[in-house]
Amino acid sequence: MSSSTWTPAALSSDARPASGRCWRLVEAQHHVSTAKLTDNSQEQERLEALLERSKPAIPEECRQLHYLLFTPFRYGAAYPRGSRFRRAGITPGVFYASETARTAATELAFYRLLFFAESPKTPWPANPGEFTAFAVDYRSDRSIDLRSPPFDRESASWAHPTNYEPCQQLAEACRPVGIDIIRYASARDPQPSINIAILRCRAFARPDPGDRQTWRIQVSQSGARIICEHPRALLNFDRAAFAADPRIAQMAWDR
Repeated sequence: MSSSTWTPAALSSDARPASGRCWRLVEAQHHVSTAKLTDNSQEQERLEALLERSKPAIPEECRQLHYLLFTPFRYGAAYPRGSRFRRAGITPGVFYASETARTAATELAFYRLLFFAESPKTPWPANPGEFTAFAVDYRSDRSIDLRSPPFDRESASWAHPTNYEPCQQLAEACRPVGIDIIRYASARDPQPSINIAILRCRAFARPDPGDRQTWRIQVSQSGARIICEHPRALLNFDRAAFAADPRIAQMAWDR
């Protein structure tokens, strides 16, 4: 069965319950940036409230959630470029996460390198970027796992490095039948690992993030280096680590 023939009815019959914890990374500057512009906490709160009112609307079913959870679901502005389960344009949101913080950090390191691959004149940063990893609990009666039958027959399509069309078609077929979660293999982590795409806010089991960790990612002409102090983790990816993606394979490393 090709991806174009995954009808909502066929997907519905293969939906299964899923629950667990996943991790996502965001830049650690999400509050510091407004602190630099204000003299005290009251002014910072007023500034953040003004900024909040200027942003796109939050869907009704997401409004009880912490902003780190609902942010990917804000509508009203065009999604700048397509991602694995979301088309470019004004399209329904997707919360991307990974089963472990290590995989989430690896995914982010790939996209940091991709930025420099697509910006060959941009110099390498002198310092590592600092990111906050946060845990999210999820639960749904209706999910699919692309690593399991019958979906595993198209594993090459689900993990294609640049062609997201089959995955986007799949997500569009999932929504009408209330499938909230797609579990799938990471296409970026060299170790076998699992990513989670949450399609609806109702799949969050709790309204607030759980545990948090600080990760640092340094990208350079050597590749990517990832560090977490607690729990201790050190990951190194050389120039060849993500070369399955042609954009990384053609990277102008020396700059």
